[in-house]
Amino acid sequence: MTAQEKDDLACLDATAQAELVARGEASSRELTLAAIARIEAVDGELGAVPVRFFDQALEAADALGRDAAFAGVPFLMKDVGARQEGQPYYAANRALRDADHRAPADTPLGARFREIGLVTLGNSSTPEFGLQSNTWPLVYGPTRNPWDPTRAAGGSSGGACAAVASGLVPVAHASDGAGSIRIPASWCGLVGLKPSRDRVIWRYAGHGRPDVEFVVARSLRDTAALLDELRPAEDRAAHPGRFASALATPPRALKVGFTLRSPTGGRVEAGCVAAVERTVAELAALGHAVEERAPEALDRYEERALFGSLLGPLGYRECLDELEERLARPIGPEDVEPFLWEFAAGADPIVEPAAADDIERAIAWTQRWERSLLDWFETCDLLVTPTVLEPAPAIDSLDPTRLVPLELLERMVPHMAFTEPWNATGQPAISLPLGESAEGLPVGVQLVGRLNAEAELLGISVQLLAALAAPDGRPRVHA
Repeated sequence: MTAQEKDDLACLDATAQAELVARGEASSRELTLAAIARIEAVDGELGAVPVRFFDQALEAADALGRDAAFAGVPFLMKDVGARQEGQPYYAANRALRDADHRAPADTPLGARFREIGLVTLGNSSTPEFGLQSNTWPLVYGPTRNPWDPTRAAGGSSGGACAAVASGLVPVAHASDGAGSIRIPASWCGLVGLKPSRDRVIWRYAGHGRPDVEFVVARSLRDTAALLDELRPAEDRAAHPGRFASALATPPRALKVGFTLRSPTGGRVEAGCVAAVERTVAELAALGHAVEERAPEALDRYEERALFGSLLGPLGYRECLDELEERLARPIGPEDVEPFLWEFAAGADPIVEPAAADDIERAIAWTQRWERSLLDWFETCDLLVTPTVLEPAPAIDSLDPTRLVPLELLERMVPHMAFTEPWNATGQPAISLPLGESAEGLPVGVQLVGRLNAEAELLGISVQLLAALAAPDGRPRVHA
């Protein structure tokens, strides 16, 4: 490949790069070397790829044929979630990093990434154990937004989104437990789909968890094609090409609700309001029935927060248990960040775990709340909201070296207000880059669909991106 052709790769999506390999116009090794060069040249400004294993990636590229769907496409694993055997897995935790912990085996999703030909170059940055809405782990330092490096990239898939938006790789592994795909996708100007619960193959299938794993991408066609490839085998066999074909299938007339009010009561920034207003106006022009309405359950934030304060520490303590298992020793506050230790109730010996009957009441209330959200979609097909109530904030406003854990949490919660409910219900939701702020920062609009209605979401997303997406601008920091 010529130098110009290697530079052009930074602007090609995963589908286009895979086609080069399939036609014999580029080799997997050439794509891998070009991506390595981009990371080495650009990532110093971003801090998106702190864990790199380029030699291993080149060996994998050399061993690939040309038949896999994404053969030779450069890729990053998030440093939390799915794993591939032998690769570093630190979860942005200093103790695991210092022990050079390695994944003992592929997880199901990690194995599938290999099967479809993706070449993993390294791990993208994430907050420790993926627990914050911005990516600033103390072990690595901040990940910066490629549109403006003084701004936050978001989290917890902030490293993945910054890397894809800046052209380092065309697609990257991501996960979403309360908005961790959609928040950074909104702030970095990407397509960010959170699939329905268990839509994508993974190690916790059938457990009813709020978190899901998938990818972040620059193009809708990559999103659809990878959703096709990452489904369980029986679903792929029964419905081949299901989501790619949805891109060419105009959706039926939908009943659409929208809201501009944040569930936490925070002020929604003008650019985010304008993006939603333009979106619902376009939906009406396309023949969909649009009405300003949303589930009443979204307004029950104070109760949600009360019961969440009982259930939340259970998840934090799971992280501590996992860390003890991986280190094979007892752990203490020096092994994790203050944010995790404090909210796992481990920093204060007088804090007692919530009583079992309180936990049962919290679970029962949460289940009723989730049911009421799902019931709303019996009378409406689609809900449109801002993805986040503001564009990417100044990165210093989320500095974990300056803010105590409670201050960090208070700043995070408004960012998750529009996204977290759909993790609880397991519904699909997608953030589309359909607006911009007065400063020229990307603004995402979120579409929430009925359970397992990804095909419908993708079909409507095609229409909206065609009509409303900004011209193909590049971030300030780009390969």
